[in-house]
Amino acid sequence: MMKNKNKIGLYMLLVIGLSWLFWIPAIFISQNKSGLSVSILHYLGGAVPLLVTLFFLFLRENKAEQNDYWQRLIKFKCISWPWYGVIFCLVPVLTFTAAGVDILFGGTGLTAVGLNSYHGQVLSLLGFAFFLLIFGPIPEEMAWRGYLQNKLQQKINPLKAGVWIGIIWMIWHLPLFGIQGSYQHGLGVGTLPFWLFLLDKIPMSIVMAWVFTKTNRSTLSAIFLHFMINFTGELFDLSLFAESVYILLWWLLAVLIWVVSEEKSSTIS
Repeated sequence: MMKNKNKIGLYMLLVIGLSWLFWIPAIFISQNKSGLSVSILHYLGGAVPLLVTLFFLFLRENKAEQNDYWQRLIKFKCISWPWYGVIFCLVPVLTFTAAGVDILFGGTGLTAVGLNSYHGQVLSLLGFAFFLLIFGPIPEEMAWRGYLQNKLQQKINPLKAGVWIGIIWMIWHLPLFGIQGSYQHGLGVGTLPFWLFLLDKIPMSIVMAWVFTKTNRSTLSAIFLHFMINFTGELFDLSLFAESVYILLWWLLAVLIWVVSEEKSSTIS
């Protein structure tokens, strides 16, 4: 037990520490110039969770665990068709619900700036979607859910594991707010968008832990859901009020999942 706890602790420390090792220099370099060096440091830091995962997988896991890891990554059959519906429809539903609430209160709801920029350019849109999938959901979720969630929920409740990963996920992102040119830098520090970005990590992680568990620990389910969060956000811009409602909906969904799961656990016990 202690050995496994130490392994998980070392894993999280390496993921955050090595990512920050690339990102902190990028903060200072980007103050004076932007360019290839900043981009390289940015992407290297983003690749760290996957690289650390592969290090642990090949050097600290047995063959059975390695095989289980790759099967959960590549097997589409782990996810039943109803769960594909949940994965690909959940984020758009939450997005348009938040926009609808905003409109009811006299707001603008959302604009399709990102989607309109690809009007009539299907191949360009597919290329952009592929870029988003490669640089974000795949390397992150092979680490967060594929490895860390799977390890943590062997010791604690899956939703509690989701909370811990949400906290780690939130902390991991922090240096990006200082790198000029990054999405996070554009949000500002201490602004409402800054806090909304950080506050969504825990409820999203809880929901993703729930989906992960319901799809036979499928890493693909987490990759697809993470992709839908990023892709929908790139295509549609919510007003600040709608964005706040959107995050609130994630929290409400996470709480609902938690309550229902606790009631089921109580009934079983």
